[in-house]
Amino acid sequence: MENYEIVKAIEDYSLRLTELEKAVDVKGLNASIEDDNKLMLDPTFYNDMQKAQKVLKRVKHNQDILKKFQTLRDLLEEINFYFDLIKSEEEDLSKEIEEDINKMSKDLGDFEVEMLLNKEYDHCDAIMELHPGAGGTEAQDWAEMLFRMYNRYSEAHGFEFEVVDYLAGEEAGIKSVTFIVHGDNAYGYLKSERGVHRLVRISPFDANARRHTSFCSCTVIPQVDMDVNIEIKPEDIKIDTYRASGAGGQHVNKTDSAIRITHLKTGIVVTCQNERSQIQNREKAMAVLKSKLYQLELEEKEKEINSINTNTNLNSFGSQIRSYVFHPYSMVKDHRTNFENFSTENVMNGDIDGFINAYLKSEYNVR
Repeated sequence: MENYEIVKAIEDYSLRLTELEKAVDVKGLNASIEDDNKLMLDPTFYNDMQKAQKVLKRVKHNQDILKKFQTLRDLLEEINFYFDLIKSEEEDLSKEIEEDINKMSKDLGDFEVEMLLNKEYDHCDAIMELHPGAGGTEAQDWAEMLFRMYNRYSEAHGFEFEVVDYLAGEEAGIKSVTFIVHGDNAYGYLKSERGVHRLVRISPFDANARRHTSFCSCTVIPQVDMDVNIEIKPEDIKIDTYRASGAGGQHVNKTDSAIRITHLKTGIVVTCQNERSQIQNREKAMAVLKSKLYQLELEEKEKEINSINTNTNLNSFGSQIRSYVFHPYSMVKDHRTNFENFSTENVMNGDIDGFINAYLKSEYNVR
């Protein structure tokens, strides 16, 4: 890397860090952490566990932001130090400085995107649902591939991946699945995945090895706090119990532990069968229903055309947000941002940060 390229990179990173410092509000975050630490010293702090968990989560979130920002400042100082040594010809550190610049470029870009996530629900956990389109086993197999992709993405980012309801296909794949991704800004990142995902490949289920196109819709909503004021009257819901399906566990298929809740006024249906008891399944299903009703209420108040709870696109050709092409070439392309990744294997293993970051930057009009 030439000296002028290093100088240009240092100047760019310095300017972006200066802008970020205003967005981060270091003094404000430190003050918030100090106030929360005082709350935690109160002997009655843990009397209300729900409130305590919110405070603990807020402290961790604020501390993580400060730590990431300080790490970036330290890295920039290290780059400056290496560059001074290079200019004085005391030591050949060209390899080290190039590695640091590449790391700075990626980490700074990721942090800038993270700081964009300041909308009302961005900090929430994400409730996600996958529904394969027409096509039987082929489409259901595609749904399972996406399910695995989001699982791998969650693992890579330290998010907790909780399956709420899983309905397996008769031959292969998934008929439908609902899962929750728990973690800081999980909804903020994963809201970019809402829409129809299209797959083009040689079908492993076709004896003639023909090329097939499959579709799967992905719905993403934020999981709201249970103390949100949404009233669900007993007469407004219908609760059905049935035996959980699928492999695994002595409890499966032996008792009617699975729960299906139908909200009669809106027609919203929520199912949960992955908890050990009927009571736990009911609580989880009610939490998901409450989140869906809350989003519906907000949509009606704000009169939004594109709801965040309902996917208005058809689960078919021409409505996709992203195409995954395995044949005759390898490429994944997002049709909203034109971002492309030519490693389909990496993408299906959870490497979707490029798509997420491109979407968020376009949404916030950031370069």
